[in-house]
Amino acid sequence: MSRTMIRAVSATAIALVASSATVAVAATGEVPTYKQFQAATYQDADTQYIVNGDEPVRTNGELRSFYDSMVAAPKQTSTDRLVVNTVSGRDDKWSASQVANLTYCVSTKFGADQARVAQAVADGAALWEAASSKVNFVYVPSQNGSCTVRNSNVVFSVEPSKSTQYIARAFFPSTPKSGRNVLVVTKSLFNSGSWTPQNILGHELGHTLGFRHEHTRPEAGTCFEDNNWRPLTAYDSSSIMHYPQCNGSSDDLSMTSTDRAGVQALYGS
Repeated sequence: MSRTMIRAVSATAIALVASSATVAVAATGEVPTYKQFQAATYQDADTQYIVNGDEPVRTNGELRSFYDSMVAAPKQTSTDRLVVNTVSGRDDKWSASQVANLTYCVSTKFGADQARVAQAVADGAALWEAASSKVNFVYVPSQNGSCTVRNSNVVFSVEPSKSTQYIARAFFPSTPKSGRNVLVVTKSLFNSGSWTPQNILGHELGHTLGFRHEHTRPEAGTCFEDNNWRPLTAYDSSSIMHYPQCNGSSDDLSMTSTDRAGVQALYGS
């Protein structure tokens, strides 16, 4: 969850995460070269690139594909109908059996904050579980001592991050096991004003279920990311997946009835 504002200034504009701020490029309509884009894009501690505020890209090749899609794709104009990520035109979602058993651990490296982080994750997960009985996040505390992406006993890990670029960041269902972690900046998580830990982690767990930022839709009028998504509901400016600073109408990232309808549309009620 980036705390800085991403602004899309044209159909070919690219939002770049760089240093301590998000940089809006192409204010004059010019598009940066790939080398400029790569140099300005923030890399996490595990060398993953972070795009769209809180979404990881694992390799240079994938970053290049992201860049190419941003440069080539025109902005969506359809307003027919939460939005799900797509990969090669297909919904990026878990199977029915896997979404019912999304096991995770919370690293002991959080130290004294471990229990608080674990509670925030559980509270965030409960938002989605209450919306759809098909969704079930399963906490496995016995794996906390070895809670990394290398732990094959859980679907994903929740680990601390030293980044100053975001509060937390997650992954999509299509992400390989080596990239399936939710990274959390503890100090920011518990000091974000009206953005509660529950709602922040709820937003990130929304990504793990396949949901994109709502503000990439044309109705938002800003913060456009790319066209790799499919609408599930009507546009919701108050969505838990909509950054308030991107023309959102909620200041606390609360889950809405439209969010609940979206997860039901994707996974069942």
